[in-house]
Amino acid sequence: MSIRKWMVLASLALVAVSALTVASIGSAKPAKGQATTLKVAVVTDIGGLNDKGFNALAAKGLKEAKSKLGVGTRVYISETAADYIPNLSAAARGGYDLVIANGFLMGDATAAVARRFPDTKFAIIDFPWVALKGKPKNVRGLVFKEAEAGYLAGVAAATVTKGGTVSSVGGQDVPAVVAFLAGYRAGAKKTFAKTKVLSGYSQEFVDQAKCKELALNQISQGSQVVFAAAGGCGLGALQAAKEQGVWGIGVDADQAYLGPHILTSATKKVDLAVFTTARQAVNNQFKGGVDGVFTVKNGGVGYGKVSARAPQRAALIAKLNAVSRQIAGGKVRAPIK
Repeated sequence: MSIRKWMVLASLALVAVSALTVASIGSAKPAKGQATTLKVAVVTDIGGLNDKGFNALAAKGLKEAKSKLGVGTRVYISETAADYIPNLSAAARGGYDLVIANGFLMGDATAAVARRFPDTKFAIIDFPWVALKGKPKNVRGLVFKEAEAGYLAGVAAATVTKGGTVSSVGGQDVPAVVAFLAGYRAGAKKTFAKTKVLSGYSQEFVDQAKCKELALNQISQGSQVVFAAAGGCGLGALQAAKEQGVWGIGVDADQAYLGPHILTSATKKVDLAVFTTARQAVNNQFKGGVDGVFTVKNGGVGYGKVSARAPQRAALIAKLNAVSRQIAGGKVRAPIK
């Protein structure tokens, strides 16, 4: 082969390689105007998706975002607190544009990981942005006025017992749970001043036996209504109420599906928070360094279905609606502790 012919062939080969390289680089990014699929991940708190409330609602909101917004999704399950940082980091490294940490106990982990991945958007349920270590600007707090929902639950409890003894079972005494219980007490006392309110904490969000034991102790002291604000652990308290023939009040999700012994539920729409935040990210409206606040007024918290067995059910619903309007209008303020 002549030198000249070899040079021509080499030049053609170089052009071909260059073309492939350009094509490869071009394929790494969508063409101008082409839509991209935003990816959203949820990292659960301990207890996983079987809590039938807090974590399950986050997954529900993520599923809705996938269906309605077309985002790519994944749920990372935290079995223990040791999983928080690995799960959050895996989501960020996995190319998820928005990573939502589900729970107050994940505050320090979220702040640490967010600082390591400044180009990833983060949000955290139940933790205000201002309280995050280092206050990373790529994190949005998603907080709820749980006391307002707890207040409505207290109104319902005191109304059906006509000022008798009621009780509450909290999980760990984190701010959200403390607010639920404080609102419950206030709502019950405001409805009937003579109402006796028993309360206690299991210091547990998973072990149902601990919450059941606490609820049974309260029932033995005369409690006619047990409000459970303890995640999956709280299911044990509601089971105790069922077995002992007293009312139960669910939390976070509308837990009426557990049976007619559920008087109502103090709803906290974690699913709405997840979906709303995902929609903000899709629409380029996500803003870190601030909080999204969910209240009775904007539909973020409230009360669930009232049991068909509730005495004077229509009147109770009317009362709860009236108190909801008072809360939304600022005429009633529920204490947070």
